[in-house]
Amino acid sequence: MQVQLQQLRDTLAPYPWAYSLTVLTGLLLLAWLANFITKRVLLRGLKQLLARTPLGGAQHDHQVRLQVIPRLANVVPALVISAGISIVPDLPAQLVTVVKALCQVFVVVTIALAVSKALDAINRNYEQRPEARNKPIKGYFQVAKIIMFVLVGISAVATLIGAEFLHIVTGLGAMTAVLLLIFQDTILSLVASVQISNDGRVRIGDWIEMPSQNADGDVIDIALHTVTVQNFDRTVTTVPTKKLVSDAFKNWRQMSEGGGRRIKRALHLDQHSVRFLEPEEIAKFRRFTVLDDYLDRKDRELREWNAALAERGAEPVNHRRVTNLGTFRAYVEHYLRHHPGIHQEFTLLVRQLQPTEAGLPLEIYAFTNDTAWAVYEGIQSDVFDHLLAILPEFGLRVFQAHSDAPVDVNLRQVAPDAEASDENALPARAAPPMPAPDAE
Repeated sequence: MQVQLQQLRDTLAPYPWAYSLTVLTGLLLLAWLANFITKRVLLRGLKQLLARTPLGGAQHDHQVRLQVIPRLANVVPALVISAGISIVPDLPAQLVTVVKALCQVFVVVTIALAVSKALDAINRNYEQRPEARNKPIKGYFQVAKIIMFVLVGISAVATLIGAEFLHIVTGLGAMTAVLLLIFQDTILSLVASVQISNDGRVRIGDWIEMPSQNADGDVIDIALHTVTVQNFDRTVTTVPTKKLVSDAFKNWRQMSEGGGRRIKRALHLDQHSVRFLEPEEIAKFRRFTVLDDYLDRKDRELREWNAALAERGAEPVNHRRVTNLGTFRAYVEHYLRHHPGIHQEFTLLVRQLQPTEAGLPLEIYAFTNDTAWAVYEGIQSDVFDHLLAILPEFGLRVFQAHSDAPVDVNLRQVAPDAEASDENALPARAAPPMPAPDAE
């Protein structure tokens, strides 16, 4: 090899720069060839190795191949350039030193990125296990990556400035307290920004709700120190980025992407209007074709129950009967099951809540199939418009507190002979007694 290089140098002796350029070009070609061969060898070897481990699935192979293998393969050409740059003639010594330092930094950073992606792949594989929900390890991997990148950064700085690694660590230890005091907000915001970008907890366009910061609207900008939220009243709130990590907030993205928005509202019924239904009333409810299955099922169930009680000689007071409230619940559920605006694959409940002084709450718990605000409010209003209008058909009343406005009552006198004939007439109100005259 030395002989060939010497012959090439003698040939290009009239052109010194040509020899240096030729050797440098050959070095770059050799680095490229090493990169090409390394990728092929590592890729095949790692695929065979992964095939024998839980990471051998096609999905994990694809992830490792795209994220880990290219970074590991790039280490080899960097080593080739670092070892061969010194044989290129006529290069300044400082340039050779800088190139070697950059190659060393590149190798360290590349290995660190490959290790980081490998940890992510291991974490994804672990999250598929049943115990991952109760014992997550993602936090430990994040701490390990932070420590690793801090050490890599210190090592890179030490290599570039030509200092010892331990000297840099010692100097940083003395400056840590001052740096933390001066750049406290910036450091916290930086860490929060990195964490937000990694886990995707907030993205531009998300609807977030954060009462502690008076924020309720769409995220329009994410910066280092602040996250800008445009509220629904067209005002703008700037939330410190670190607050999105330390404080609780609600993100409605899953609702928007899931295709369903929740209805959770109750009708407050007057409990005095709840009663048993008479047989003739049950027959009238046959007009509602949606109640046929419910009434037939209830009829069979109650007949069997009451027949068993009759055999034991139980009093009729122990018999079970159909109520107007239960019939109304069945009607509401059937109505929601066939409503075109209600999502039928999500939870749908018609349930009673704890009675209060405001009546008996009958709650509708369902999801609309459109998450747009205006459409959602329209569907919800249509549902409760119908339920309030149909409620008297079941003999039920809505509980409503009376107004404190004065009641206007008009009374009229009724003749004695007409009082008996008009049953709906109000009785004459007796006049208040006149005060007795003062005795002289």
